[in-house]
Amino acid sequence: MNDLNKSQDYLNILRSLHNKEILSQREISKDLGISLGKVNYYLKYLRTKGLLKVKNFKKNPNKINYIYILTPKGIIEKTNLTINFMKRKTKEYDLLKKELEDLKKITLLEIKIGKILISS
Repeated sequence: MNDLNKSQDYLNILRSLHNKEILSQREISKDLGISLGKVNYYLKYLRTKGLLKVKNFKKNPNKINYIYILTPKGIIEKTNLTINFMKRKTKEYDLLKKELEDLKKITLLEIKIGKILISS
């Protein structure tokens, strides 16, 4: 997996946790469409980097659940990842816009050439 995909996964996890602290790893996995093992790995990584605090509590007597809390460092990292994401998407948009403009020019040129050939 390349770093771009990994940072996108980190951003998605940080967003999910920022929006709703009480999530199970299974819920995160399902919401984001990534494997449970990856979610577990990413959460451990984010915790070791100091971006996330994990606290456990008992929701019911038979299970222990966890609360994932973004640390101030985690909020800064989420912000930086979001900014980088927006820069990438803006660049991608600009490239697609230019490609579309070029295709329009080519199409108009082909139409003009077609008209010239038909009238000849």
